[in-house]
Amino acid sequence: MSEQQTIPPGYWQSANGSLVPVSKINDIDKDRHRCVTDLVKAAKKASADLVAFKLMSMQAVQEFVDRSLAEYDVKHGGKKGNITLVSFDGKFKVVRAMQESIVFDERLQAAKLLIDECVKVWSKGSNDNIKVLINDAFQVDKKGSVNTGRILNLRTLKIDDEKWLRAMQAIGDSMKVASTKPYIRFYELDERAGDYVPVPLDLAAL
Repeated sequence: MSEQQTIPPGYWQSANGSLVPVSKINDIDKDRHRCVTDLVKAAKKASADLVAFKLMSMQAVQEFVDRSLAEYDVKHGGKKGNITLVSFDGKFKVVRAMQESIVFDERLQAAKLLIDECVKVWSKGSNDNIKVLINDAFQVDKKGSVNTGRILNLRTLKIDDEKWLRAMQAIGDSMKVASTKPYIRFYELDERAGDYVPVPLDLAAL
């Protein structure tokens, strides 16, 4: 690990690591540097504030749930589930959602082999759309991962074939929950539309 270079007074360090006298730097370059640096520092603070707000919000929701359950002399145990809380006047809504990340083990390969056998024996008159769905489902991305949604969509197809059913069983057996990520979302009632609209916390949505 290299030691951080000490920058002497009167110099700025360039992107390639060289030291440049401040007197040799154009005013517009100095202005750009200050603009970018100030904005990124402000963004990092805002990001840290959002992280703290999320943690506070998740804790507040859980503490409320615990108080509510305590009225029935029960304590919350095990995994936290999805919860929707609505204000008394119906103007605001808070949703806590637990999103599971699903992966597939080696048994997915068994499912693929069984499905390939099905496709081989199906006649030319069989539904070509189903074959397209199958081919799309097992395509991998740049990381070598399959699309979970496309794989699970195969299980919704109504196909009365013994090998196909075994393949669907193999898909089900291969599914594992790799991780669970908590989300919290906030909504306000749009009285004109009669529906809740999200309170945006994403800069791109503002």
